[in-house]
Amino acid sequence: MAGFNGLGMHMGVLSRLSDARSRSISPENFDGAKGGGGRASQGTGAAFAEAGGLGCGWKISPSIFIEPGETFTLAEIDGPGAIQQIWMTLALGKWRHSIIRMYWDGQEQPSVECPAGDFFANGWEEYARVDSLAVCVNPGRAFNCYWEMPFRKTAKITITNVGIDRLYVYYQINYTLTEVPEDCAYFHAQFRRTNPLPYGEVYTIVDGVAGRGQFVGTYMAWGGNNTGWWGEGEIKFFMDGDGEFPTICGTGTEDYFCGAYDFDPAIMEKEKYGKSFYETFNSPYAGLPQVIRPDGAYRSQQRFGLYRWHVMDPVRFQADLKVTIQALGWRPRKQRAYLPLQDDIASVAFWYQTLPTAPFPELPHRNYLEVI
Repeated sequence: MAGFNGLGMHMGVLSRLSDARSRSISPENFDGAKGGGGRASQGTGAAFAEAGGLGCGWKISPSIFIEPGETFTLAEIDGPGAIQQIWMTLALGKWRHSIIRMYWDGQEQPSVECPAGDFFANGWEEYARVDSLAVCVNPGRAFNCYWEMPFRKTAKITITNVGIDRLYVYYQINYTLTEVPEDCAYFHAQFRRTNPLPYGEVYTIVDGVAGRGQFVGTYMAWGGNNTGWWGEGEIKFFMDGDGEFPTICGTGTEDYFCGAYDFDPAIMEKEKYGKSFYETFNSPYAGLPQVIRPDGAYRSQQRFGLYRWHVMDPVRFQADLKVTIQALGWRPRKQRAYLPLQDDIASVAFWYQTLPTAPFPELPHRNYLEVI
C-alpha cells in the first residue's frame, strides 16, 4: 500500500501528508477520544499521585487489573481505520492464562484468540528478548506488536483472565482513523497446543481456514520430550483444495525458521566452537530467540521459542488453508533412522483473510494451557 491513506506506512512515505487521524487507547484514555487523555481522577496510580501532592494529569490511571474469570475490553473503536501498534506488559498473572481476543466489524466469532505470551512470541512464561519487524519484546517484559490490523466498521479487543490470580495489565493501542482500501484483508491469529503429540501424528498449526487471504507468520513454543535433535520435520501448506499432498513442502524445521544444521554452529565448524550448542538469534523475519536449557536436576527437557514472519513471502490462498509440521528426530546414530517424536508443541498462526472468520477450535482448560 502506498501509505498516503494512513495504512502501510514505511520510511519512504513518512514525509507524505495524510487525512488520517491518529488516536490512542490506554487506561489514561479508555475510548481514545480526542482531547480525552490524562483526565482520570481514579485509577491504580491515584494513591501515589496524592502522596506526592499531585492530582489529575499526573499518572492517575496507568494500568488496570482483571480478577480471575473476568474479561476486560481493552478497546472498542468505530471505523474505518487500522490498529498500527500495541504495547503491553502483564504483571502478576500468568501469560498463558491471559487470553487476547480481537473482533472485526461486529463479528461474534473472534478473528484472534491467543494467550498473550504466545501472541508476542514469548510462550514459556519466561522473558525472551525478540527483535523483529512484526513483534518486539524488550527489556522489562515489554510486549510490542506491529501487525497492521485494518477494520471497516468496528474493532474490539478483549483480554480474559482464565487463571486463579489477579492480573495487572499496562497497555497502549495506537491506531488511525482512515479509509480502508477494498483489497485490505483482516488480521487473524490462532493458538493451538498439543502435549504430548501422539506418536506418528503430525502437528497442526492451523486448519479450517476458509476465504481468500495470505498466511504471514508462525510462532512456536516447542518442548522436547526426548534427548537429541528434534527438528527434522517438514512444514506443509495445503491450500485451495489440496488433498493428501501439499502445494508447499519444507525440508526441515530449522530450515523453515531460516536456520540450518540444528541451529548449532559447531556442526560445521567443530574446530572453532568445540562442543555443540544451540545459538539463539533474532532477525527481522525469523528467529530462535529462546532456548531454555536443562539444569541437570529438574529441567529434563529443553524448550525453544521460534518465529517466522512471511513479510516478504506471504503464502497466498484463494479459498482454504491448512498448515502442519512434523515432529521428527533421530534414533541412535548406529540405526541412522528417523524417530517420530511425542513433544509438547504450541503455536500461533498469523494470517489475513476475508470475512467471515470460521469458528476456531475451543481453547482447552487452563490446566492444559499451563506451562508446567
